[in-house]
This record gives sequence, structure tokens and C-alpha cells, in this order.
Amino acid sequence: QVQLAESGGGLVQPGGSLRLSCAASGSIFSINDMGWYRQAPGKQRELVAVITNGGRANYADSVKGRFTISRDNAKNTVYLQMNSLKPEDTAVYYCNADVASFGSTWSVDYWGQGTQVTVSS
Repeated sequence: QVQLAESGGGLVQPGGSLRLSCAASGSIFSINDMGWYRQAPGKQRELVAVITNGGRANYADSVKGRFTISRDNAKNTVYLQMNSLKPEDTAVYYCNADVASFGSTWSVDYWGQGTQVTVSS
């Protein structure tokens, strides 16, 4: 069993910054891609950023130049540094990880519980 624990969400003013963290724990052999998704009220969940095990990152066009995804493989943790935040960034942010567990035949996607990010003055 694998669990993703998210932290770092909160209320911030436009132009401010937040840093989200997501730590994977449990029966982990290796972690492939890790990423962040978000879902605003009335909208479908969308990919924000994803990073491979080797550190290659991709971003949604709406966050390019403002957000940075990174990971610490030794800690099984992925981060999302969010700068120059805008009201339209307001959403519940979900961590995602593709995890290969000990004793498993293939990797499985796991999701964090979600953390609220609110950008408002």
C-alpha cells in the first residue's frame, strides 16, 4: 500500500507564492512519473505539471514561467513551487505518482488527498 501526503496549500494574495509538497510512503520499489493536477469548482481536473524520474518536466501552458516542479528521489517527494499566483490558480491541487511497489507486477497511479490553494486579495 502506498500513501501520498500533501502539504503546503493555503490562502495567498495575487502575486504571492506557495510551495506544495507531496511525500510518498509505503511499499515503494520505485516511482516513475510524479505530477500535480488541479480542479476548480465546475471544471474538470487538469494537469498542472509532471516530472519524470530523471527530472524532465512538462507544464500546462497556463503555468509556464510561474510554476516549477521538482523532486527529491531520496525522499520520494515531489514539490511544486508556485510564484506570481493569480486568482485563476485557485483550485484543489492533487498530487499524483506512478509507483511500483514491492511484490507488484506493474506500477499503479496513486493520488494525494488534495490541498486547497486560494489566491485572493
